[in-house]
Amino acid sequence: MAEFDKLVEALKAAGEVTRLRLLALLADGELSVKDITDILAQSQPRVSRHLKLLAEAGLVVRNAEGAWAYYRIADSGSRGELVASILQQLPKEDAVLVADHHALEKVKLAHQSKANKYFAQVAQSWDKLRKLHVPESAVEAAILKYVGPKRINNLLDMGTGTGRMLELLSDVYVHGTGIDFSREMIGVARAKLAAAGISHAQIRLGDISEDEAKDGSGALDASDALANLVILHQVLHYFDDPGRVLSNASARLADGGRILVVDFAPHDLEFLRERDAHRRLGLSEQQMQMWGQFCGLKIDHFEQITNQHSNETTDKSLVVCLWVLTKSKGT
Repeated sequence: MAEFDKLVEALKAAGEVTRLRLLALLADGELSVKDITDILAQSQPRVSRHLKLLAEAGLVVRNAEGAWAYYRIADSGSRGELVASILQQLPKEDAVLVADHHALEKVKLAHQSKANKYFAQVAQSWDKLRKLHVPESAVEAAILKYVGPKRINNLLDMGTGTGRMLELLSDVYVHGTGIDFSREMIGVARAKLAAAGISHAQIRLGDISEDEAKDGSGALDASDALANLVILHQVLHYFDDPGRVLSNASARLADGGRILVVDFAPHDLEFLRERDAHRRLGLSEQQMQMWGQFCGLKIDHFEQITNQHSNETTDKSLVVCLWVLTKSKGT
């Protein structure tokens, strides 16, 4: 009877208008409480109470990051199946749900606009700016170690920025592609690659958080050759839903291919949200494990690199993590 009672409670939790709207929104990816309050135009206490009920029923999962909290729908086990079943029953043409989706798109565009503005301002000094936060030489040495000297056919650098990874690994790949949504960053990357004489890499404009490029550029076009190695270097913390970006990376990966993720470990430096447009305060081992399993990826290697080069006391707690994930055949 205990499991029966839990099922009844889960159905009760879902059986309310606002909570059904929340499930529909979270089906599109992880969202912060602040974003949800903006979308629903409801108070933070009211939204938090609804989310708490859904979390207690196992229908959504909460992840706290500093002063913020992110939520996602349960995507595994019996509760994941229940949520999927509920979502299938929701009428996609319902006026309220359609309005919520439009509001969600506005929130996403606002985030992207803020990020675009930030990257446009720092594009020319991006590589120098990154060195203020991480021991770049140590990180790049670790990247070279895990990538190895073996020649690979196709490398995909998602969120390429100034193209540093394409430059660093130019001796490893036959064909390289870098994708970024910032035109300023792309301009810098193309200039740097040209100056370095790297002709076997190309740069494209595209949004790596989308399944396919909306502007027709084909940045994540299914017709492109699958990559043997995908790089996500200091990229995922700029997205509300890193799992979605990782899923897109997995979709572009050949069987047996690898994804190399470099990002910050969890920290509490809230000022990075405003100063440097960070959306997530680092990524944990547990989060990467969860996202990887959902995408059919296995973590083969994990390493932490402590920041020993910052002169700012507030930045000394930053730790860089490196993950190598592999894709099994048929996933």
